[in-house]
Amino acid sequence: MDATFSTLLSRMQELKDLGGVIGLATWDQETYMPPKAHQARASQLATLQGLYHERLIDPRLGELLAKVAAASPDERAMVRVLGVERDRAMKVPAAMVKAMADAQSQALSGWRKAREAKDFEVFRPALEKLLALRREQADAYGYEAGGERYDALLENYEPGMRVKRLTPVLAQLKEKLVPIVEALCSAPPPADVFANKKFDVEAQWRFTVELLHAMGFDLEAGRQDKSIHPFTGGTHAQDVRLTTRLNEDTPLPALFGTIHEGGHGLYEQGFLPDHFRTPLASAPSMGLHESQSRLWENVVGRSRPFWSHFYSGLQKYFPSQLGHVSLDAFLAAVNKVEKTFVRVEADEVTYNLHIVLRYELEVPLLRGDLQVKDLEAAWNDKTKATFGLTPPTPVLGVLQDIHWAWGELGYFPTYALGNLYSASLYACAKRQIPTLEASIAAGDLLPMRDWLRKNIHNEGYRLEAEDRVKQVTGQGLTDVDFIAYLKDKYSALYGVKL
Repeated sequence: MDATFSTLLSRMQELKDLGGVIGLATWDQETYMPPKAHQARASQLATLQGLYHERLIDPRLGELLAKVAAASPDERAMVRVLGVERDRAMKVPAAMVKAMADAQSQALSGWRKAREAKDFEVFRPALEKLLALRREQADAYGYEAGGERYDALLENYEPGMRVKRLTPVLAQLKEKLVPIVEALCSAPPPADVFANKKFDVEAQWRFTVELLHAMGFDLEAGRQDKSIHPFTGGTHAQDVRLTTRLNEDTPLPALFGTIHEGGHGLYEQGFLPDHFRTPLASAPSMGLHESQSRLWENVVGRSRPFWSHFYSGLQKYFPSQLGHVSLDAFLAAVNKVEKTFVRVEADEVTYNLHIVLRYELEVPLLRGDLQVKDLEAAWNDKTKATFGLTPPTPVLGVLQDIHWAWGELGYFPTYALGNLYSASLYACAKRQIPTLEASIAAGDLLPMRDWLRKNIHNEGYRLEAEDRVKQVTGQGLTDVDFIAYLKDKYSALYGVKL
C-alpha cells in the first residue's frame, strides 16, 4: 500500500467512525433516549452530521482521491464509492446539512406527537419544512436532462435507479399483483388463530432471541431492543443494533419483525474484516439490503419448511394459545392475504401495493404538484382506490410510517426492489443447494446464511446492486421469480389457480 493510499485509508476510517457515532445516536433516539432530550439530540446530530460533511468535502480529501494510485480491485472500489459520495456532498452546502439534521429531529418529535393526538395537522408544519429542504437538496444534487427531483433522492438509496425506469417496473408489478390479490381475497379466508388471545410479551421476546440465534446472528456483536417502528442500526459490523415491536394481542409483529431485522443484521455483520471502517463495509443499495430482510422474513420465515421445525418451540411458549392449533392452520394464518391499512403488517402479496401507493404520492410531492396540506386526503383517496378501505385515523393512514419523519423520500421503492431481488436470490440458492429446504426443515438455517454471506454479504460494495445480483443469479432486476414464487406458494395455500 503506497503512502497516498495509506493516508486516504485513514480518512475513510475517520468518516466511518463518525458515521458509526451518528448511527448510535440515532438508534438511541428511537430506543432509550428520554422524551425531553429531543432538542439536545437534534443539536448533537446536527453538529455530528456537519462534522461528517466538513470532513467529506475537505479539499485535501479531494486531492488524495485525485492522485491516489489504487493497487487492488478493492482499493479501486473504495476510491470509486468514496468519490461518488464526496461528489454529491460537494453539491450540498454545510448549512443545508445542519438544517436537514435539525429538521429531521423536529419532524420525528412532531410525528410522535401527531400519532398520539391522531391528528396529521400536528405533524404537517415539520413535514412541510422537511419537504422544502429535500426539494432544495434535490435541486442542489441536480439530475439528468429529462429527469426530475425524485431521481436525485433515489440516488441516495438506489444508485442508478430513475423515475423513468422505476415507474414502469412498479406499474407492471401492480398490474400483475391486482388479479392475484383479488383471487386470494375472494377465496374463503383462513381462520384467525390469534384472535381473542393474549401473548405474553416477555415470552415473545425470548422466542425472538432464539430465532436470531438460529439465523446465525451474533448477539456478542449486536443486540435487539424495542421501538415503535422496527429498524436496524448501529456503528460497525461488530456492533449491530436491531429493534422489534411487541404486541400482547398477537405475536406476529415480534416474530416477523425480528426475522426481518435479523436479515438486515446478518448483512451488516457479514462484511469482511478487511473492509471494516472503509466504504466497502456497506450495501450497494437499500434495495439489496431489503432483499436480505424480505428473503428471511417471507421466503424463509413464512415457509412450511421453517415452521415445520420452529412451530413446536413457539407452541411451548404459548401452549394454551397455540397448543391445539395445527401447523397447517398456523401457516394459513401467518400467510393470510387481505387488504389492510398498515404496510409493516401487510402480507407479502399485497405489500408492494402499499409501496406503489407511497411512490405515487412522493413523486408529485417532490414535483410540487401535491401539497402537504392535501397529503392526508390524497393518501385516503389512494387507499380507497387500491384497497377499498378508508383509514379511520391517520395513525392507520398517512402517519403510519416513520420514513417521512426521517425525511427519507425515495426510500419506499427500495422495499419493492428488495422483494424482487429476494425471490431471484432464493431461487438461485435452491438451484445451487438442492438440500436447502431440507436443512431449513431440520432447523439448520446456516446453509442459507452462509450462501448469502458468500454471495452477498462478504462482497460489500464491490459492485452496484443490480450488477451483484446479475453476477450471482445470471439476471438483473425482474419480477418473474417473485410472481412465480407467489403463484406457486399461494395456489397451494389457498387451493386456487393463479
